[in-house]
Amino acid sequence: MLVEVLHYGGGNVGSLLRALERCKIPYTLLKGTIDGTFPTGQHPVILPGVGAFGAMMQGLEARGFLAPLTQAVLHEKVPFLGVCVGLQVLFESSEESPNVAGLGFLKGVVRHFPTDFKGAKVPQIGWNYIKAQQENAPEGFVYYVNSYYAQPSDPSVVLYRSEYQGTAFCGALRQGNITAFQFHPEKSGAFGHELLQQWYSRLKVSTPL
Repeated sequence: MLVEVLHYGGGNVGSLLRALERCKIPYTLLKGTIDGTFPTGQHPVILPGVGAFGAMMQGLEARGFLAPLTQAVLHEKVPFLGVCVGLQVLFESSEESPNVAGLGFLKGVVRHFPTDFKGAKVPQIGWNYIKAQQENAPEGFVYYVNSYYAQPSDPSVVLYRSEYQGTAFCGALRQGNITAFQFHPEKSGAFGHELLQQWYSRLKVSTPL
């Protein structure tokens, strides 16, 4: 089953694509207005990201992805996987970019890690444990690079939790056709690849492929 990977002009697209190849997950890379390729509503979508909330939203808008992505995910109900900032932009807003609206697919905000913790170090860079909050979710260590974390209005969407400097936060989420990882599965070794393959094995779409 082919997946569509969105290239919004930044982020960790290359490393994510190499991980998909190692997992034998077939994909096509979409570049929006750059080459006229957009989400079709017939294939699962992956949105990888590294960098700032505002920059990703600007890139998605500049490449004409906002309307077709919304149509595919919210209306066609295609499976969606967000990675890192690709998780954060699912929400309504972020403290990183106060005047920028997110996609708003999920209710909630993105907050900065507190810096009043003794010996606080932000961003979080390195390995951290993810603890399952939903059934059939294997636990293990994954690789994070983040200064911000999502705070969903509905805590039941949280798939994994981690803790950093005394703050418990959403490490991953799942609601309906939407899944997203705050961590980087492509940098998380064999366990990260297992999580990608598990997501791929769950794929179901509402339109014929």
